[in-house]
Amino acid sequence: MNPILVTGGAGFIGSNFILHWLRSENSPVLNLDNLTYAADLANLVSISSDPRYIFVRGDICDRPLVHDLFRTYQPSAVFHFAAESHVDRSIRSADDFVRTNVEGTLRLLQESRDLVETLGAEARKQFRFIHISTDEVYGSLGPDDPAFTEATAYAPNSPYSASKAAADHLVRAFHHTYGLPTINTNCSNNYGPHQFQEKLIPLMIHNALCHMPLPVYGDGQNVRDWIHVADHCQALRQVFNRGTVGESYNIGANCEKNNVDLVNEICALLSELRPGPRYESLITFVKDRPGHDRRYAVDSSKIRRHTGWSPRETFSSGLRQTIEWYLENRNWAQSVTAGAHHQQ
Repeated sequence: MNPILVTGGAGFIGSNFILHWLRSENSPVLNLDNLTYAADLANLVSISSDPRYIFVRGDICDRPLVHDLFRTYQPSAVFHFAAESHVDRSIRSADDFVRTNVEGTLRLLQESRDLVETLGAEARKQFRFIHISTDEVYGSLGPDDPAFTEATAYAPNSPYSASKAAADHLVRAFHHTYGLPTINTNCSNNYGPHQFQEKLIPLMIHNALCHMPLPVYGDGQNVRDWIHVADHCQALRQVFNRGTVGESYNIGANCEKNNVDLVNEICALLSELRPGPRYESLITFVKDRPGHDRRYAVDSSKIRRHTGWSPRETFSSGLRQTIEWYLENRNWAQSVTAGAHHQQ
């Protein structure tokens, strides 16, 4: 069987997706990852000897490499996770975000188009280009605004979200112009095991355990919609199997939390699971991020109707499992913080 191609498969969501896929599907996986700072092959050590798993280190912007991979493996589908994704980094410097998120997506679309034109009728019918994007492309909501739907106008407010919006538009254009069988997905904030520690939940867990300040932007009232990474992975597999070509699907778990309440929940669970100091006393309000979006909320009714998907984890159960994983894997977290996972 021809493999699916997963870009960015050593990152947080990508690695969780590969593990989920190999537990659920028969087709092999080709993982293309450049192993930048947030990627870690240790996330995939459990399948490193699985004959269905192939890893290639490389950059999605390296057109000769990507061309050779498509020619050699003729992937049956592309799940495009590879992206620069941290808003703060995009504010400091947008160059890498435009290169990876826009130019890299264009390279993959071009090679996918060239491949599909060589396929027989049945293989062409089965091929999918699944682009994994973010709810941030829609901009910011007021406190009483309805949740984002697939019809919400794009209004990105950071260099990161602007680069993802551009990639979304390229994916849509390749479907409408060339007939490439694409699907866009826009997901809310993910959490779970193997997440790099610049993101909110793992950062708070790490800092609390190290008795360091828990930095919260502004007044802490910025609202995000949260979904466990396992539910996101299942949604993507449902989109692949049951989604409609040319459509976009919002993926969320209908779980809005403001940042300071979330940090307090983390502190309360840590106090139960690892009794120690008053973790909540470490909460420190810091200068707000420039252009900080106030609220995100995702209406995922379309994917539920089209595919039958629904999230399995409640936020309470998912957060508890996540904290327990970080407590049981302190060595992993410390090696990632020190950058030791790239000394390989």
